[in-house]
Amino acid sequence: MRIAMWSGPRNISTAVMRAFENRPDAQVIDEPFYAHWLKVSGADHPMRDAVLAAHDSDQARIIAALLAPLAPGKSIFYQKHMPHHMTNVPLGAWMDHLRHVFLLRDPRRMLASYVQKHPTNMSPETLGFPQMQAVYDTVTERYGPPIVLHTESVLKDPRKALSELCGKLDIPFDDAMLAWPAGPRDSDGIWAAHWYDRVIASTGFAPFDPALPDLPPALEAVAEACQPFYDRLRTQAR
Repeated sequence: MRIAMWSGPRNISTAVMRAFENRPDAQVIDEPFYAHWLKVSGADHPMRDAVLAAHDSDQARIIAALLAPLAPGKSIFYQKHMPHHMTNVPLGAWMDHLRHVFLLRDPRRMLASYVQKHPTNMSPETLGFPQMQAVYDTVTERYGPPIVLHTESVLKDPRKALSELCGKLDIPFDDAMLAWPAGPRDSDGIWAAHWYDRVIASTGFAPFDPALPDLPPALEAVAEACQPFYDRLRTQAR
């Protein structure tokens, strides 16, 4: 089982990666196309030079690694993907070997978290909403409607949300997905030093905070521009 988890930034996708990695039958990979995207887009991101030096940016080799045999004793390969990293990457036959899940979060929560780490060039594209819609449409056209998982469901009741996700993926749920040891992982991208402080300190999913953050007018305008993409995908969320 190869699981492609598609999400925008600041979507608890790293925490979900921790949950899967804590299973004894799973291996994970962290944003494999990040370096490729930095190279082809020229994006000015935190730790850009370090990411390009430490991670493969060749899309053919990356795709080969995503389809390579799993490590001994592993039957699940959790692949954490961000749609905005797929610049110039063909969404084609290599995806036939994956089960696709889309992880969705309210754009206001994403923005409030993102600007703490990289407060520049905010747009729907920065959060990956148009790109996620494009990947979602491609997946739907090729395989039928995929699973859409909302972060609120995971944070409100991790056991229920992850049990239901595993059921839809036809894999057994494992209690190990609910808690993990604090600290970094060898599987973390080198960018973890900038982006992952909360996850590194965590031992499980944070409790859900129902209050939406207050945003300044400029960011509220970005959130409103993201809203149509978010609303369309949310109708499919469970």
